[in-house]
Amino acid sequence: MRFNLITMKHRIQTLLFCTLALLVGCGKSSNTDDAATGLKSRGSIGVSLLSLDNPFFQVIGDNITAEGKKHGYTTIVVSGDKDVAKQSNQIKDFIVKKVSAIVLSPCDSKSIIPVIQEANAAGIPVFTVDIPCNEPGVKLATQIASDNFGGGKHGAEAMIEALGEVGGKVAVLHFKQAESCILRVNGFREAINAHNAGAKAKIEIVTELESGGAKDMGYKAAEDALQSHPDLRGIFAINDPSALGARAALEKAGKTQIVIVGFDGQPEGKQAIKDGKIYADPIQFPDKMGIQIVESIIRHSKGEKLPAQTLIPTRLYRKSDAQKDPELK
Repeated sequence: MRFNLITMKHRIQTLLFCTLALLVGCGKSSNTDDAATGLKSRGSIGVSLLSLDNPFFQVIGDNITAEGKKHGYTTIVVSGDKDVAKQSNQIKDFIVKKVSAIVLSPCDSKSIIPVIQEANAAGIPVFTVDIPCNEPGVKLATQIASDNFGGGKHGAEAMIEALGEVGGKVAVLHFKQAESCILRVNGFREAINAHNAGAKAKIEIVTELESGGAKDMGYKAAEDALQSHPDLRGIFAINDPSALGARAALEKAGKTQIVIVGFDGQPEGKQAIKDGKIYADPIQFPDKMGIQIVESIIRHSKGEKLPAQTLIPTRLYRKSDAQKDPELK
């Protein structure tokens, strides 16, 4: 009887152990089911963005993470902090971790070439988002960005509209480290030049200053522009943070009549447009960028041929749009 009891006890323990093993599994391979989603894991996506201090890039990262999760990817999102050396080390870390794909918004499109080549050699597909890398010697799966050149033309359209028949002097607050900003300024200049060819009152771009794409440097750049050109009538800033920094400088100088055209369409920028502090923005769609990057990664994993680049058009956002925007105060 004692033997039977011991045997029965042993069988019950064995049964409980096996049931528990079935519930928790005995280790996961790269193709096991995700307990939360029921999807098979596709691996991980390494994402290094220009700066997560800028809400625009935060939106891109959040959407890559959310969309990736829907399709079985885990995502590692880090901030390059506009530092090429830091971003290079982040990419090297992704290579060591053997991620399934790498997504970049390059801190500097030329300086990042060697580490992209390392990823190429490791057989890891590389994608760019927002900021392209159009340099020779690198292999990119595809590039997804706003139509920055077209957006620059939209910025010029807003400036021409705001300055009217009087025209006047305009300053450009640049961020030359980023290819996307170079395209914006080139588009702005081309449209202004086309306008001047037939306009009686011309718009003169009198200075181009470094803004760093940040509020503090945008503030300083606007101060410098005012000191050199006290009769300034307009400022084109390559993103919302630099535009908002410029606005603070104008308020301090008592020159709030100077027109500011920004770029991005971040919530703070849109609110400033509604409040009359910025005239208009060519707005981007970072949520679409994040989603399309994940879609491209999936298509690439299936062996589909991708276009060299996909450009998402910007849209000019004025005060009339802001007044109808339910997301604003």
